[in-house]
Amino acid sequence: MKIAINIPIVGKEEIDVVTSILKNGALTSAANLGGKHVQEFEKSVASFVKSKYAIAVNSGTAALQAALYALDIKKGDEVLLPSFTFVATANAVVATGAKPVFVDILKENYTIDPDDLIKKITKRTRAIIPVHLYGNVANIERLSEISKKHNIPIIEDSAQSLGSTYKGKHTGTFFEMGCYSMYPAKVMTAGEGGFVVTNNKNLRDKLLMIRNHGMVHGYDTRVFGLNLRLPEINAAIATVQIKKLPKFLKSRKNNSQRLTKLISDLDLVLPKERKNENVNWYLYTISTDKRDKLLKKLNDKGIGAASYYPTPVHKTPFYKLKTKLPVTDWAASHVLSLPIHPNVTQKNIEFIAKTMREIL
Repeated sequence: MKIAINIPIVGKEEIDVVTSILKNGALTSAANLGGKHVQEFEKSVASFVKSKYAIAVNSGTAALQAALYALDIKKGDEVLLPSFTFVATANAVVATGAKPVFVDILKENYTIDPDDLIKKITKRTRAIIPVHLYGNVANIERLSEISKKHNIPIIEDSAQSLGSTYKGKHTGTFFEMGCYSMYPAKVMTAGEGGFVVTNNKNLRDKLLMIRNHGMVHGYDTRVFGLNLRLPEINAAIATVQIKKLPKFLKSRKNNSQRLTKLISDLDLVLPKERKNENVNWYLYTISTDKRDKLLKKLNDKGIGAASYYPTPVHKTPFYKLKTKLPVTDWAASHVLSLPIHPNVTQKNIEFIAKTMREIL
């Protein structure tokens, strides 16, 4: 595609840090606190999201898995989450032996529906994973009420929402733990990588063990753990990227505003921020009855529009469940995301808008 939906934006600084690590030879560390670059990145990102602790891991999926292990989620437990998300959210639950229970979403911003969530709580419910999809913030107040009333911990899936805030507070920092991804297509990247944030020291100490085979001082496994460590090269790239993140986010916001201005009169539902919400504009997602036609014609013109997600998790061949989730089904056939990443130019935005006018 001439205009990709999302791309990693790396420059000389990232290349230089990788080269220096390769020359130095300290590529990873099995120390409890991780290597020098891992520790530096954790300090930077904790400061960015204003969390006490950040624990770097090797993917967003690993972040979710580690968070679930930290809450001792196991076989026989149920975890509530939306089906309208990337499959990693559910797979992390299955990896613990627990059962994912799928919840419908709100039409207004594609995040978990608190009313449907309440209906699906049982005596086996051990955690809730709301997903801040496309960078949109889930309904924090309602989730907080539900969590307190039923005494159920919440792990925020913030894989797509790094930089999104509600009432000035970052997604991922409202509840027990927040999990993020640094996959190449995200708002910033480490190549591959993820991290968990928490304000709870006990959870932090546990997460440090979980990412490193349950060890503290080596060969002293105390809890179940895996190798979820982030290599030094990835941590160094992420440390450079986190410094660039505010500029990336500003550019995304500007592009989203430009695009909205140019297509606001078309017969589409455009994304918008709710009151007190500041979205990171990871994916500029519209909805339309003509989704498939629009998607094909935009792609034919070299515009990397994409649908996230045409098959909800509960309908994938692995899960294949008959759960009734009407809004999820509606979204799966109506949503379309358009490119607005920092390398999308004003000319690109005008071309996208002009092409959409011609199609619609």
